[in-house]
Amino acid sequence: MLMHPGDKLHIIARRRFETDLRRHFVGEVQTVEQNAIRAKGYVFIFDHASNHFIKKAEPHTRIFSLIDAGIIINVLPSETNIDDVHYQLSAENHMVVTDGNLFHLDIQEFY
Repeated sequence: MLMHPGDKLHIIARRRFETDLRRHFVGEVQTVEQNAIRAKGYVFIFDHASNHFIKKAEPHTRIFSLIDAGIIINVLPSETNIDDVHYQLSAENHMVVTDGNLFHLDIQEFY
């Protein structure tokens, strides 16, 4: 198995159209099945007014298909604190997801 309970993930839902919401999820895997995972964590939605990802206050439990070409899964370091994950702009003006400690992931769509 590529994933195990306890793994921490950053999941991007691909947009099919320019006007689709930009949705991300950061969470911890609870259960792994052959073609799906159940994870608990936080949903982030891109707010065009502030040009920033907004974190939903309450954690959500989501099920993701591992055969869905509509998602991109990034595996996070095990020491990542899911509760502290947020988005910020880097010195290079790139969008970065971080826990403010050891974990930083540049998610800039265009370089």
